[in-house]
Amino acid sequence: MDLTIQHSRMTKICRPLWYGQILHGFVILSLGLLLYLVLWLCVYEDKGAKHLPRPLQQKRRNGSDRVTIKTQTLRNPEASPAPAMNDPGLGAEEWDRIQRTLHWGGPDHQVTTVNMSTSPDISTFIINDFKDTYHVGDELHVTIVAKDFTGAPKRYGGDFFQAKVYSDKLKASVFGEVLDHQNGTYLARFTLPWAGEASVAVRMIHSSEAVLVLKQHRNTDSNRIYFHGYFVGKNLRGARVEERVECNIKWDGVVLSTQRNCCCEYQDARTRLTWQCRKPRSLPCDALVDHSMGGYRNRMTAPEKALMDSKHVNRWLKGDARLLRVNASNATIGVRQPCKPGLPTPIPAGFYLKDVWTSFVCAARHFTVNDTAKCLKGKNVYVMGDSTSRQWFEFLIQTVPTLKRLDLHSVYHTGPLMAVDMQNNINLHYRSHGLPLRCLKTPLASLHYMSNEIDDMVGGPHAVIVFNMWAHFTNYPLTFFAYNVFLVRRAVVKLLRRAPGTKVVIKTANTGYKDIYGSDWLSMQLDRILREAFRDVGVYILDVWQMTACHYNKEDIHPAPVVIRNEVDILLSFVCPQ
Repeated sequence: MDLTIQHSRMTKICRPLWYGQILHGFVILSLGLLLYLVLWLCVYEDKGAKHLPRPLQQKRRNGSDRVTIKTQTLRNPEASPAPAMNDPGLGAEEWDRIQRTLHWGGPDHQVTTVNMSTSPDISTFIINDFKDTYHVGDELHVTIVAKDFTGAPKRYGGDFFQAKVYSDKLKASVFGEVLDHQNGTYLARFTLPWAGEASVAVRMIHSSEAVLVLKQHRNTDSNRIYFHGYFVGKNLRGARVEERVECNIKWDGVVLSTQRNCCCEYQDARTRLTWQCRKPRSLPCDALVDHSMGGYRNRMTAPEKALMDSKHVNRWLKGDARLLRVNASNATIGVRQPCKPGLPTPIPAGFYLKDVWTSFVCAARHFTVNDTAKCLKGKNVYVMGDSTSRQWFEFLIQTVPTLKRLDLHSVYHTGPLMAVDMQNNINLHYRSHGLPLRCLKTPLASLHYMSNEIDDMVGGPHAVIVFNMWAHFTNYPLTFFAYNVFLVRRAVVKLLRRAPGTKVVIKTANTGYKDIYGSDWLSMQLDRILREAFRDVGVYILDVWQMTACHYNKEDIHPAPVVIRNEVDILLSFVCPQ
């Protein structure tokens, strides 16, 4: 017999009874200390991260489309609301206000067939109290009557209509506010801002039944848009290897895989946002180099596809075709108030006449080439966001001949991009807003979260920051977008505190999306969150929603140059007010 084994057995036999009792007590004491340490670390982490919200949680409430966000803020939640400049967090009262702006009516019973949905061919509109002549400044009311495909009037609301008064001859148009009576009828209100003839046009973007489809897929089918991550390394033979896998955000309701240990996770230390990719077959997680758009998944049922097809979406209604004859008057059209931060956006926010936008927000003006260069002289202009904000970067380079783009050897669509005007000391920058981003293959290192970029800026009277965010967030739960908005708002608040002279301009959402992956209705919901979150921060909010919705040019997510020119004129009016 092995003497070592025999000695071990003898030792166990000769141990006294109290030895086991001591050992048992030591184990219990160790477990207790370990539990205490874990609880202490949790409390410490909670206190140490007090300035950051926990990941936002989404849950249904009594079948409603409203969501609840759990956050931590710097203020006592029972205290009275304060301007966001003093509280960059999303408090309960503020989020409740945002939810009220997001509320949207809809069917009050189960919809079993497409024929029960709103028909753009049968629904109609009529001008209320039609007059032979109107005057500039008059208000016009139009009633919209929704009917289903059987011709029966709808008894509930929730249809998404857009309306405008326009004149092709005058290249004029103005956006109308549509009010839902929740009974199948709607009121469109307009201000008549120009003299001459005009017509009314109403289109159904989505039926109320299609809006339900959008809601459902936004909340339960977020990975219908997915991305690719590219891992690069060497195999055992030393040869270069590239592996492509699926990637997406890590968030409640966004499932990349149900398997444990399926994915590589990359959490940003400052934002606490996490990007995840499926693990590559042979390469380690730290070999992730590039990012690109992956593709689209259409998981709609046959009835859902019918509600979202071209016969049911973005259709102009047949209605009251009588011409409006508008005479000149002494009414003051436009405003004389200087452009400054914090101004509200009315409906209408302005109007086109001869392809020139007149603002109802502030005394915006129109800039020549020399005016543009003079306004931007000595300025560092940072443009961040998506391809619609990059259009402004491109327009300024095309407009100012002395502004020359430098080759930074970056991917053009994502940036970073830079242009310099040595003569006027203008530095113009563009960078995308970071993940999630639908783009061509690009280095992951080039994609920075926008809040981090703003945190790293010095700011000051020579700095102009322009940004937007919406188009690449339409497929995700509202809580994910709200958290990203919170991060950017917190960064902007800190910037304005340390450098009050900095000018910050927010470009709102464009119209132009009409499908399950990015509808105008989804865009509008995100736009409302953004506007509400920045309402009291002291920034300029430049409304392009109305400018893109009512222009006669063919609607596109990337507006025509004539629209961009008017948008940039308002931007410059903010930078260089009269």
